Amino acid sequence: MPETRAAPVPDVVAAAMRLADTVRGARREAEQARRTPAWLADAIGRAGLYQLYLPRALGGPETPPLVGFRAIEELSRADGAVGWCAMIASIMASHLAKLPIEVGLELAGIPADYRASGSGRPGGPTAGRAWPVAGGWRVGGQWNFASGIDNARWLYCTCIVMDGDTPRMTEAGKPVLRAVWVPRDAVTIVDTWSVMGMRGTGSQDFTVEDVIVPDRRSIAPDAQPVLPGALYHPRSLVAIQWTLTVANALGIARGAIDNLVALAGTEASTLDTKLLRDRPLVQARLGEAEAMVNAARAYVFDAVGRLWDELCTGVAPSNRAVAQARLAIVHAMHEATRAVDKIFHAAGTNAIYTGLPLEACFRDIHVAVQHGAALPGYFESAGKVLLGLRPADPGW
Repeated sequence: MPETRAAPVPDVVAAAMRLADTVRGARREAEQARRTPAWLADAIGRAGLYQLYLPRALGGPETPPLVGFRAIEELSRADGAVGWCAMIASIMASHLAKLPIEVGLELAGIPADYRASGSGRPGGPTAGRAWPVAGGWRVGGQWNFASGIDNARWLYCTCIVMDGDTPRMTEAGKPVLRAVWVPRDAVTIVDTWSVMGMRGTGSQDFTVEDVIVPDRRSIAPDAQPVLPGALYHPRSLVAIQWTLTVANALGIARGAIDNLVALAGTEASTLDTKLLRDRPLVQARLGEAEAMVNAARAYVFDAVGRLWDELCTGVAPSNRAVAQARLAIVHAMHEATRAVDKIFHAAGTNAIYTGLPLEACFRDIHVAVQHGAALPGYFESAGKVLLGLRPADPGW
């Protein structure tokens, strides 16, 4: 038989693997501080893991989606919150493809060390607003869910464009939006992050008060990319971005499996002295969870891989390829949650102690699955595409 060799591990994946033990060791510190410790964020930044989707033209790695998946999966396996922050920051990095190269370089730095946080939605009663002024925009308001804000350098803020006290409206009757980049030192963090899971993400609210943003650091949120690259194709950008989101969920599930295996060799219970590993129910639940995670991961790799192949040909991907990728992502988010539930209950009361990482996996996955990538409506949208009907979601 011909000799076979394992494919080399990409640099960013190898970097995530090297950091895994350090990330695990910092889990308690991150939970208590409700953010990634600054020293750990610096190590992650030096490894390039906050800018996986930064364009190559700006000094970034422009990481193919399934390579980025593996890097985020490794971090999330060690700590879901750390993986989440790297996922969000890397997705934020893709927005720089919509800016002229000189502006992108201004934001990313030379050499590139781009760390972004922010919000893709303007918010509610204290929504972010932008008033046109000479050469730019006057920005104010409050935003939420700014994951990793403590370690960010730039905040991406989606604003409602205002004409005086009145929102500017489109012909369809919706507010006109403008996204701007605001320096971290120009915002104020509002401590709202008191949550059940993903505590270490530090996904706080933040406010901006009358900051003037030059027009060069602003875009329409739905602007077309100006930098080349299959990674930024508008037809499938959401699916490519959310490939990193599902990596976080599957990484958490893999971490839960790891933790049960470790626990099962040493722990019993108050009602039964038999070790967990020797119990048929635990063995069965572990086998089920392993199958669920592996199957869901394989579907993501197949569907996103096919979409990526189409993108790399330089033509717009088909509806079916995009639908399969989006379907694989939403399916895997829910399968990861089901797998963690099986693992958690198989461990019994051993799983409930906050000193053990399995308890954090349970809390983190139930926050992760609230992300927009896991909305059940995407099952319906995929079904419509497969039936040859117009998809309900315009992002398809």
